[in-house]
Amino acid sequence: MLAMLRLWHRRYLSDPQAIILTFLLLLGLAVMLFFGRMLAPLLTAIIIAYLLEGPIAWMERQGLRRIIGVSLVLGIFILLVLVGSLAVFPRLWTQVGDLLRELPLYLTQGQQALLNLPERYPIITEEQVRELIGALRAQVGNLGQRVLAISLASVANVITLLVYLVLVPFLVFFLLKDKALILGWISLRLPKERRVASDLWRDLDLQMGNYVRGKFWEILIVGVAAYLCFVLLRVDYALLLATLTGLSVLIPYVGAVVVTLPVALIGYFQWGLGSELAWLLLTYAVIQGLDGNVLNPLLFARVVNLHPVAIIGAILLFGGLWGFWGIFFAIPLATLVNAVLISWPRTPDPEENGA
Repeated sequence: MLAMLRLWHRRYLSDPQAIILTFLLLLGLAVMLFFGRMLAPLLTAIIIAYLLEGPIAWMERQGLRRIIGVSLVLGIFILLVLVGSLAVFPRLWTQVGDLLRELPLYLTQGQQALLNLPERYPIITEEQVRELIGALRAQVGNLGQRVLAISLASVANVITLLVYLVLVPFLVFFLLKDKALILGWISLRLPKERRVASDLWRDLDLQMGNYVRGKFWEILIVGVAAYLCFVLLRVDYALLLATLTGLSVLIPYVGAVVVTLPVALIGYFQWGLGSELAWLLLTYAVIQGLDGNVLNPLLFARVVNLHPVAIIGAILLFGGLWGFWGIFFAIPLATLVNAVLISWPRTPDPEENGA
């Protein structure tokens, strides 16, 4: 056993490049684990900077000074966010309030439908149905407590939002304007011999930019397509369901399945079991199918090359560590891990050299 450990150490950790790479990876992991919440505004600004870097780089290639490109792109982005917020958020908030007011009626309808199950399907007993109703009531009670806790913490949330609204745009501006200066400052404080780490950083930087921009367009396209379809089908809470459908693409495979439940329930409570519900579910399935088989491969052909099991495992792991941001970056982080494993410096065994 000891000999095997020595052999493994000599093969994978004897190269100085491997030591440097290990140190940098552990340093980055420690910063994220211990200071992730404190650095949330900076991380948010980095995401937006990746999103805006594409058009700014294009303007630079056309001969425009970077400071002008940054000012133009960031100004247009802030304007679009403000217009979109004023157009979408009030209606979305209204639909959420309407749904919460209608929730008791929906619960009564659902309870009645469950109580009728033993008559239609004798294999289901009345005792099992009542246990299920009790469990659902408990979950609804917990949901109410969470909503109350959120409302009590609304003042702190508003203050945090105001800090983000002021701080993040400034951070984005300086991250984009002084990108070369910031990267140069960091580079001077790292070991000079870091060839493998530099190659990994270039690969990660390219993939991260492509992923953030691709995910933004995927959420927008899927959300808008779902909204148009739901409006044509005259579905209640069309904007709310379309928002959930757009956000479902953040979690590959799992998100589409989870959002099926609210879509199906809203359709059932509005129409009951009928052709309208069937058309709604078929439309939702087509949207998710086109996203998974056409739009997603088109946007992420150069980013995602992982098995579905690896993707779901990464979502569970990084989501458990860092919550929403862990889920959002699960795929590029998993891609980074895969790239590290592939390019990790290895020292050949003496037997291999002799062969």
